[in-house]
Amino acid sequence: MAENNASKSSFARWWRQVLFVPVLHSKWLTPAAKARLTEQVTLAEQGHRGEVFLIVENHLPIQEAYHSDCRDRAIDLFSEYRVWDTEENTGVLIYVNVCEHKLEIVADRGISAHVSPTVWRAMCDKAVVGIANQKTEESLTDLLDEVGQVLRQYYHLEHNPSGNELSDTVVFLK
Repeated sequence: MAENNASKSSFARWWRQVLFVPVLHSKWLTPAAKARLTEQVTLAEQGHRGEVFLIVENHLPIQEAYHSDCRDRAIDLFSEYRVWDTEENTGVLIYVNVCEHKLEIVADRGISAHVSPTVWRAMCDKAVVGIANQKTEESLTDLLDEVGQVLRQYYHLEHNPSGNELSDTVVFLK
């Protein structure tokens, strides 16, 4: 296990986090954009029993950036925000790291039994291409729609239950 962490250690990644200037890169995430993305999360959750959770973070925490990459951070946030804590284990976290230009999807074991990691990775890669082309909000909207479609395929409901296990509000970590 220690060997795996050593291979992930990156002084370059740490420096990118230290030198990152959020105001130059997060102009797209206006209050109106956050509201539209929150609405899109709500729409992505319609028609199925899954839960979708979106986190956008400017950069990795400096104290973690040398040893942890975006995948590690996404898994930590999946736990911290209790995305795993849904009745049918159908929580899906979408994590965007602005500094690293990375996007990760962490899916709970219920939905992971049906959807392979390559499907999630393909969805991430498609969204990252859009983000690189300065279409961040549009790319995230499309990704949320795709995640909702996948969840509908395996956890379809005619009528949504009255409860919502996780907040639909986009979390923005500076």
